[in-house]
Amino acid sequence: MAYDPLTGKYTPDRPVSIGTPFGQAGGNTGPINQKAPTVTGLSPEQIAAQIAAANAAALQAQKDYEKQQEAAAAAEKLRRAGQSAYDLLFSEFDRYGLGSLLEDVKSLIVTGADPAQLTLALRQTKAYQNRFAANADRIKNGLRALSEAEYITLEDQYQNVMRNYGLPASYYTKDATGKQAGFEKFLAGDVSASELEDRISIAQKRVIDAAPQVKEALKQFYPDIKDGDILAYTLDPTQGLANIQKKVLAAEIGGAAMGAKLGATVSRAEELARYGVTAESARQGYGAIGAGLERGRQLSSVYQQPDYNQAVAEEEVFNLPGQTEAQQKRKKIIGLEKATFGGQTGVSSGALSQNRAGSY
Repeated sequence: MAYDPLTGKYTPDRPVSIGTPFGQAGGNTGPINQKAPTVTGLSPEQIAAQIAAANAAALQAQKDYEKQQEAAAAAEKLRRAGQSAYDLLFSEFDRYGLGSLLEDVKSLIVTGADPAQLTLALRQTKAYQNRFAANADRIKNGLRALSEAEYITLEDQYQNVMRNYGLPASYYTKDATGKQAGFEKFLAGDVSASELEDRISIAQKRVIDAAPQVKEALKQFYPDIKDGDILAYTLDPTQGLANIQKKVLAAEIGGAAMGAKLGATVSRAEELARYGVTAESARQGYGAIGAGLERGRQLSSVYQQPDYNQAVAEEEVFNLPGQTEAQQKRKKIIGLEKATFGGQTGVSSGALSQNRAGSY
């Protein structure tokens, strides 16, 4: 058998005929000492060149193999480094309930993607967009998207405010991803933690914990506040804070009138609010009006004077337009009674003899 370095194969030798003279093969009839041609037909120099080429090819193959091994080792090292980075990121994200966000970009992390590429890919995942869903609404509303840190910080602040005010846990408890669906409307509406606190304080301190007449007036004046659920109403960002404050103040004024057994309408309550009447001044003023209004009406009827009614008393007590005329009406009926009783008013407490209505 002869080895051919070009093909890498062995070829059979030429068969030697039986019975041929010693030194002859395949029918050759030359002398015994005749130089036989090489089996391959190549000269020794050519064979040597082929062997050298084969050796060079084998050496290059060995080098290529070694490079492949080095590349595989480097890739494994990178994979392990990437896995370590992923584990560290997952541990940190999971502290905030965000571990699930990394699953969709794990391959990028373990292959060592640059931060910009990783951030872009992460924000395009469905899990991320669901977790930070309010940002899409903010953009629709012409607001900028919040960073992840800003978003989570606001959520924590909302939670603290609600917990501090003793709201039911259902209002602020977060799910496994750290998300509270109820917070999305605050985030989308650009509600700050301080504004949220103002809204809760209005509902709780000025309505829920106030005299029942305030809640009654609120329901009567503003039927859109269903079942008196002032808390849900004030927590709705679509309801402007200023509008909520206006309605609650009107309810406080109307509630003060109801508490004094007097009539109350939304138009009058809102009018008084515009003139600077507060909840406290409404309680004091209606307390005074309620104490003497009936007597004022009686005297107006007895002396056939214009009716001294609630609206007239409100004009004087709350310094409304018409205050001077209202005061004159009161003084006139007082004067008439004093004249009738020889300088003494018919009310022993000096009800209508005071300078201000309502001290009746």
